[in-house]
Amino acid sequence: MMTYTVERLSDDTRASLVSHFLALPLKDRSLRFGMALAPTVIAAYVDRIDFQRDLVLGVRDGRLAPVGVGHLAIEGNQAELALSVLPANRRRGIGSELFRQAVSGARARRIPSVCMHCLSANTPIMRIAHRFGMGLITSDGDAAAYLKLQSLPPAAIAAQTEAKPPRSMQSDLVSQWPDVSSLRDRQRTQH
Repeated sequence: MMTYTVERLSDDTRASLVSHFLALPLKDRSLRFGMALAPTVIAAYVDRIDFQRDLVLGVRDGRLAPVGVGHLAIEGNQAELALSVLPANRRRGIGSELFRQAVSGARARRIPSVCMHCLSANTPIMRIAHRFGMGLITSDGDAAAYLKLQSLPPAAIAAQTEAKPPRSMQSDLVSQWPDVSSLRDRQRTQH
């Protein structure tokens, strides 16, 4: 697997973030945001990102345009991660590397868990959730994945473990996960 330079993006990258999200095919935008969004709504979402509080990561191409973006939205001790990679750059490990770096950033901030919400049809995100041992719950076409960081040794992230909790434990785990609806609202903007 190739390695990529993942960098923290800042306020001055807003225009390139909008361009990245608009470069996603319409179906992929629906998978990223939970619904198809108009360009103006995507621009408004990017305008609301707080680069001081949140962790926004990117992998850029030779023209310095983001080809992969990870947004770890943080509120208090809760964090929700959303990822996107342009089609020509997929299946190269960019999404996994963005995931690793975001989890590392959450761990450094002593955030106890990271969640990801997506449509259950979002196969790449579902694959990443499984690969990194996230507890996964699906219902009515939506999926929620959670990774508790305080009990996960750093070596497990580095090794990309394939472990996941047994199905019978998933309902027990979901009751222990924090309510992250306010984070989800920030990740999934509405028309």
